[in-house]
Parts: sequence; structure tokens; C-alpha cells
Amino acid sequence: MSSLLKKFVNRVKFDSYEDFKNNFAFKVPKNFNFAFDVVDRYAKEDSDKLALLWCNDNDEEEKFTFEDMKRYSDKAANLIKSYGIKKGDKVMLTLKNRYEFWFSIIALHKIGAIPVPATHMLKQKDIVYRIEKASIDMIISVDDPELISEFDKSEFELGVNLKKLVVSGDGNSYDGWVDFKKDLKSMDDEFVRPTGNEASKNEDIMIIYFSSGTSGQPKMVGHDFRYPLAHIITSKYWHNGMENGLHHTSADTGWMKAVWGGLYGQWIVGTGVFIYDYDRFNALNLIEKIEKYQINTFCAPPTIYRFLIKEDLSKYDFSSLFYCTTAGEPLNPEIYNKIHDIFGLKLKEGFGQTETVISVANFIWMDPKPGSMGKPAPCFNVTLLNDKDKEVDVGNEGEISLETFNMPPGLFKGYYRDEERTKESWHDGYYHSGDTAWKDEDGFLWFVGRNDDIIKSSGYRIGPFEVESALISHPSVLECAITGAPDSIRGQIVKATVVLAKGYEPSDELKKELQNHVKNVTAPYKYPKIIEFVDELPKTISGKIRRVQIRNEDKDK
Repeated sequence: MSSLLKKFVNRVKFDSYEDFKNNFAFKVPKNFNFAFDVVDRYAKEDSDKLALLWCNDNDEEEKFTFEDMKRYSDKAANLIKSYGIKKGDKVMLTLKNRYEFWFSIIALHKIGAIPVPATHMLKQKDIVYRIEKASIDMIISVDDPELISEFDKSEFELGVNLKKLVVSGDGNSYDGWVDFKKDLKSMDDEFVRPTGNEASKNEDIMIIYFSSGTSGQPKMVGHDFRYPLAHIITSKYWHNGMENGLHHTSADTGWMKAVWGGLYGQWIVGTGVFIYDYDRFNALNLIEKIEKYQINTFCAPPTIYRFLIKEDLSKYDFSSLFYCTTAGEPLNPEIYNKIHDIFGLKLKEGFGQTETVISVANFIWMDPKPGSMGKPAPCFNVTLLNDKDKEVDVGNEGEISLETFNMPPGLFKGYYRDEERTKESWHDGYYHSGDTAWKDEDGFLWFVGRNDDIIKSSGYRIGPFEVESALISHPSVLECAITGAPDSIRGQIVKATVVLAKGYEPSDELKKELQNHVKNVTAPYKYPKIIEFVDELPKTISGKIRRVQIRNEDKDK
């Protein structure tokens, strides 16, 4: 059986980006439910088709066909429902990259309950915030004694009594927690699709993710049941997913990128998903997995590629790998060039947010310009607007905004329970992303920075990304963040917070060398007048740099 792709789009093949942009359209079924209409349909029509290939650092490996996925998700649905969870209830999933995440999220889609994925790195204050904001009804967690303790303390602080399931690893038991794996075995392996008021509708909220919180408390982003269809664009036309191939996206399930690259679009287009459940990231371990399991298509944030290119990769065989993509933060041209040298592949960058799917990308027909996000996706009218909501001219900076007069699948339904924040970003027929870019003569978009991150110094507007790209091209720099530090004369001056690569030590001489390097690579007025060396950068729980934290700390100095 071929993939189910043809059932959900008007056309599969396109001759060019222009053909794709102008003519692609979705076919949205009435009351579409990914769990029944994709997972269970594959299980019925092509039961042995590979859905998930999973491994960890303990030499454990599991393969799941779609028949397996149907059986285990049906069991999980019956288990979760047995504790009273029903349509519309919220269930927090902190399952790291355990394969039980896939059982659970599909099960919740079948029930019509709302998964709220979150990272296993949450602390008590994070958990309390999420339980209160989302009115969480159940928790399904990975077996991590420290995380379990944080949940228990949060429950006590709030004075609530949640239903709690734990995916036990070593037979551990915790007071008040149900052993998910043990109870799953006794569940019936058939779950009947709900009907009537219990059935999901296209407009119902299907999933909620908390935003990364780079500039404040995380917001709840709700997507409806059409959302998986929008990832056809992600998987087929950006990741270049192939029928019966194997795709890996490096992402924790607490981050939206996990379902971008490890679930919806991949399965619709017929490619299997590879999941590496590591305890601590190691670039060489990842490379070994890519070689061993013959990964075909690969997506990771630039940070992962940055670690990969620092290693000696000459002894590895990458012949199975034919396509690489990146998103999550801007791509520095230096990384693009080194990846091309090592793999012989042109790294295809894309841009999207928790609130959207892939909105701008270097799609499969396009020859990328290193450092550019690419061009707008079909179905989304992406426009760069000034502060008066007028489109800016070519070469000028504007806020990346998506027209919302015709609502395509993939755009969020608004910030859950936060009408004020929704109105701030969604008004006058546009969703305002909060990100700034400029467009060149060929229609390619170039990221400048978050609106709050742009530095205003002596009348100049300086985007952090360009300066970060210049710094990253120096061999001593592993990671960096560019921010505006307060200055009584200029308003702000450019500051670089730098993590050094192995073999380099902080010194005044190195600071001067880095400053001169930036002056030679980009406009001299953009060079960092302050350079601070640190062991690590402040980041959100999804791995994004929190420049706002650096700025706030500088204000307090």
C-alpha cells in the first residue's frame, strides 16, 4: 500500500516551488482524527508497515508496525479512560523519548482528550504553573525519581489529587502512581471510535503546547484536529520524506518539534520514524545511530549540527543519508558550509513557531541561500509588516505576519484561556509572529531577530543573528548570544555572551581578536563592545536561548 497522502491533498507532485506555492491545497475530511484515519487505517490496510523504530543508550531496541501502534494505542486509550478521562480533559505527558509517548498521544486523540506534552526537566514552579493554567486532569510520566518528586510536591502545594501514571523502568513503584506498563498489559486491545457528542470535531482542540517562554511566562498554544494535515508540507516538501524511508528529527517530546518531525506528517506521507532516547546528548553517539540504522532524512536545530561538525566524522558511512533540514533557531552560514563539506548535502532551513507549522522554508525544489529561511509555504500568505500593519518594501525589515482571513490547517486557535494575549498578536486579519525579517529581490526571507531582541544603538537597528553568525564563524566560539546592554550615551551597546569551544581559554587577547573578527565579517558598527565568557547560555526548557534573561541581569548590574 502506498501512503495516505493522496487522500488529503489535491496534488502530490509539483514541477517547481512556484507551482507548489500557487496550486497546492488540502482536502480536509469531515471530523478528521489522525489516530483513526491514519494510524488505524494503515493498521487495517498495510499492517506490517514500519511506524516507529526506537532505541536508547542501553542497547535496547524496539520496532513497531502500524498494527502494533493500533493495538498499543487502543490499550492505552482503554487504560486512560478507565480512570475517568474523557473528551476535552487535559493530560500532561512528560515521557522524554520513551515509545510510550506515541502510545499515549495517539490514545488521547482517540478519546478526544487533550495531550499537553512537556519536558522531563520541569521543576516544581514550572509544574504548578502548567497544572493551574491548563487545569491538568492526569499526568503520564517517565520513571525519573527527581521528576516524580517534583510532581508530588506540586500536587501537595496546589492541594489537588491528580490521576498519575508512571512508565516504570526498573520495577520502581511510587505512592499514588499507577504502573502504566503493568496495567497496559491487562487492557482490552480494541477501542471503539466514539460517536455523537463524544466524537472529535475538526474545530475541537486536539493538542496544547506551552510556548518556549523566551520573553516571559510560556503561553498555551492550542491546535485543532486539522493540525496533523498541515504537517504534510513539513514532511513531504521540506523534510523530503520518502515512502518506506526512515526519518529522524532530533527533539524531545516536550517540544513541538517532536510532532513536527516524529509523528503526524511523516506517517501520513508513509515514512517511518526513528527515535533515539538518549540520557545525555553525545554527538558521536547520534552519528553512530544515523549510520547503524541507515537514516534517510534528518532534521535538527543548528545547535546539534554545531556539535556534529566539531567531531571527526571521517570514519563514518553516511551513504543512506540524502536530505538534511534545520529549524528552531537561525542557521549560521558557517554551519551550512561545513555540513556541505562533510555530508555533501545542502542544509535546508525552515521557519515556524509553536503557533504555526512550517511557514517559510527552503523547499525541495529550491537551491538555498545559506542563512536564508527560504520562501513562504503554500496556503499561508506570509507578509512582512511595519508597525502600521503595512507591507514593507523589498530590503526593508518587517514583522513576519500570516494572513488569517482564510484559515488553513496548521495555524493555532489562539492562546488557550488568554484572550488578551491572543488579541495582541492576532488582529486586523493577521497573526503577528513577533519575529522580524527582510525579503530580498528573489523573494527569500532573511531572519533578523525577535522584535524584543533587536538592538537600538546610536540610531542603528542591529539584529542579533547577523552578529552571532559572524562570531560563530571564529573557531573559538561554540555558542553565543548577542544582546543589547544599557549605555547612557548610545542607549544600548552590543554585548556578546560566549561559550568557547574545547581548547580555548578566556582572555583579553581573545576578546580583542573576536571583536576584530566581527568587524572584518560584518559592518564594523555591529561589533560587540562587551564580550563575556560563560560556561553555558541561559536557555528555555526547549533549548532556545533566553536573551531576555541576559538583558535583565545586565539591567540589575
